[in-house]
Amino acid sequence: MAENAQPIIIKKIKKGGHGGHHGGSWKVAYADFVTAMMAFFLLLWLLSSTNQETLTGIADYFQSPSAIDAAGGSSTSMIKLGDNIDSSKGDGDKERESNSFEYYSEAFERMEMEKLEQLQDELEYEIERSPALREFKDQLMIEITDEGLHIQIIDKNNRPMFDLGSAKLKPYAKKILREISPILNKVENKISISGHTDAKGYMRSDGYSNWELSSDRANSARRELLRVGTPHKKVARVVGLASKFLLHKDKPYDPQNRRISILLMKKKTEDNIYRGQGLEPEKMPESMLQNRPSESSSGSDEQSSLQDAIRGGTIRRSGEIIRFRGTAE
Repeated sequence: MAENAQPIIIKKIKKGGHGGHHGGSWKVAYADFVTAMMAFFLLLWLLSSTNQETLTGIADYFQSPSAIDAAGGSSTSMIKLGDNIDSSKGDGDKERESNSFEYYSEAFERMEMEKLEQLQDELEYEIERSPALREFKDQLMIEITDEGLHIQIIDKNNRPMFDLGSAKLKPYAKKILREISPILNKVENKISISGHTDAKGYMRSDGYSNWELSSDRANSARRELLRVGTPHKKVARVVGLASKFLLHKDKPYDPQNRRISILLMKKKTEDNIYRGQGLEPEKMPESMLQNRPSESSSGSDEQSSLQDAIRGGTIRRSGEIIRFRGTAE
């Protein structure tokens, strides 16, 4: 009977723990969490080291991703980040671009504008002070524009800068250029020289027209500026525009439309010229970053008073009071 007895099997069940196939799932979840956190902090680091224009370009892309199809061009960047910014560029390109105007602060723009305004005041002062310029002040137009300090030397009926159909400067025109050259040379900003004609048709038998004439006149002004001391490197562009941009559109034959324009360019304007030719802008000269205006500087009050006197139309130098800008004597 003992031989027929069934064996007794005792099962012991262990309580607690995470047995079965769930034993290692928490490790996978933890690994995913750590990876996500690493990616998050990497993103924060990249954003903190990116300039504002790039951030704006990225934001614009995600707001309108279809715009990339219309961007065109040969850029290897997936995202069009605006003018001259390519997210595929490395550290070398980034360092080179950091010298262009867009990467400078509003303080630099303000400093550059103050320098140009000061030059404008000096030019207007010299026009009134110098006998060589005073007699020609009605042929000089000086103004600050979005592109820089714009100086225009215009014709008069009885006193043209050039003979008809000629690109040879009259003696008084050379005198004007000689007087303004030292003031232009006080800053590192480069200049653009443009020649303009009126709308009167001019065509020689060899095809020589107002386009060639305006170009030759602009080059005559360039050569004269170089002759009296303007550095070669200061000239960034010389163009002839014929009658394309008339000073008086309602009077296309007015002699004042015949003029030489000298633009002392802002750095931004200069950069745009280079980029328009598919070139990298030149590095910002160190001298353009020096002598920043400072309210705490000892000479700032004196300079401010000088500017106020100039803008008010009266200035005293060496005991002499000089009035200008239309102020009565």
